[in-house]
Amino acid sequence: MKNSIYLSIISLAFAACSGGGDDPKPAENTAPTVPALSFPADNKLCLDNNVSFQWQASTDAEKDAIVYQIQIAKDNAFGQIVNTLDNSSFSTSPLQLDKNTAYYWRVKATDSKGLSSAYSSTFKFHTSGDAVVNHLPFSPELISPTTNAALSTTTASLKWEASDVDTADVLTYDVYFGTTNPPTAKVSENTSSKSFDVTLQPTTQYYWKVVVKDNKGGETVGQVWKFKTN
Repeated sequence: MKNSIYLSIISLAFAACSGGGDDPKPAENTAPTVPALSFPADNKLCLDNNVSFQWQASTDAEKDAIVYQIQIAKDNAFGQIVNTLDNSSFSTSPLQLDKNTAYYWRVKATDSKGLSSAYSSTFKFHTSGDAVVNHLPFSPELISPTTNAALSTTTASLKWEASDVDTADVLTYDVYFGTTNPPTAKVSENTSSKSFDVTLQPTTQYYWKVVVKDNKGGETVGQVWKFKTN
């Protein structure tokens, strides 16, 4: 009889310890969706240097409150950030920027639990200046090889994209390429093509950049890109 009582007590103890095992797990938090930029539109020439930024609101599966971070920079790598704003709405008050200057901007969304989306795509625009007849080209954009790519070939085609708000301007390019950072060897000058073929050595780190020039004397130096060979 005593053995039966002891077994009953032990069974109850195990049941008490394991009773919460079937409780449902709390739902995992998910990041908000990536914001979609609206204004200033990509490649836009703003007639005023007081600029308001607008984007489409993100959604959050858990209905958490969302705060947006807006980054505004003078280069497309966001190494020269001139403003970082936190905003609970999906637009900003007008922000005074320098005249006759190219700017790049992007936005990410963060929920009230601290989980953030990726940054949006990057839009670029140019503020107008006083009696300005020419605007500098935008920084070149990398096409290929992608940054930190590892190539198993003996040749590569360096490719980029470039634009100018002065759409009638004719753009040409100087290409710098080599194994030093930054590259100092100019391998192509005043080319109108947005690609350049290079010969590669195995197990080597390469660096390259593009200088974009318009036909009115304006030029913009691009950032340094890199890749390696196997």
